[in-house]
Amino acid sequence: MSPIRLMDQVRNAIRVRHYSLRTEQAYTQWIRRFIYYHNKRHPVEMGETEITAFLTHLAVEKHVSPSTQNQALSALLFLYKQVLKLELEWLDDIVRAKRPVRVPVVLSVPEVRVLLGQLKGTNKLLGVLLYGTGMRITEALRLRVGDIDFSYKQIIVRSGKGAKDRRTILPERLIPALKRQLEYARSLYQQDMEEGFGRVYLPYALMRKYPNADREWIWQYVFPSKQRSVDPRSNVVRRHHWYDKNLQRAIKDAARRLNLSKRVTTHTLRHCFATHLLQDGADIRTVQELLGHKDVKTTQIYTHVLQRGAGAVRSPVDTALEST
Repeated sequence: MSPIRLMDQVRNAIRVRHYSLRTEQAYTQWIRRFIYYHNKRHPVEMGETEITAFLTHLAVEKHVSPSTQNQALSALLFLYKQVLKLELEWLDDIVRAKRPVRVPVVLSVPEVRVLLGQLKGTNKLLGVLLYGTGMRITEALRLRVGDIDFSYKQIIVRSGKGAKDRRTILPERLIPALKRQLEYARSLYQQDMEEGFGRVYLPYALMRKYPNADREWIWQYVFPSKQRSVDPRSNVVRRHHWYDKNLQRAIKDAARRLNLSKRVTTHTLRHCFATHLLQDGADIRTVQELLGHKDVKTTQIYTHVLQRGAGAVRSPVDTALEST
């Protein structure tokens, strides 16, 4: 039997640990770039010097951000530790790039209102949902039918950042629109079932515990894609959730049309959710739980947005020159 190719070994190791498809794509890309940078040498033949040279190349010549550089390092650490099974002392000594602490971009309430007013259809519902719940875009897109609790007006966010579940609020104004969205999703689901499809992606643990759950209504996506597609891992034809780039592009185009002087992304709506809650007097611990932050210090960054200038002091222009 021929030996398994290195990249296939990497994919197998990632899938055994049930990492996301995006992580698989990112890790394989960085490992391939690392190998090609060193003229296709096998990683076993390389070590700390080559890894450091590659990371320096990314930072100095490619000008990648610290987070991108750290992602590349994580991929290489995974390669050496989990795939090649090399427990080398120098692996733990490689220093990660320090990420700068930045104050989040936040829109005012009127700015959010006009921005969301520019969106249409599913993108508008998703945009309002992000602002109204504080969810990340992937969390909203992965919502299942059974995750929405209309009785208690709450949404259960499954496997959020850090693989943790949490609850967030369900805005009352969104209930009618979400119910209409569920009716649309059910029509697609029934059509799929009639045509011999209807299976939806489920994490491995759930599929093992409930073998037929992927055909049940409660596990279907709230925001299904308009067409079926082939799962790149299993080659199973099924309906995935709404494509994230659709919403990202719609929000970017809306901000451009409005000539907003701020860099607006889907994540900006999450920042607005937290800041506006604190602005209205919400307790910071409550906001921390709604956002799913592990440490309250992460949530405290939004308090800086509420301050008037650095340290909440007034400029001398506003004090000494008041009467002029």
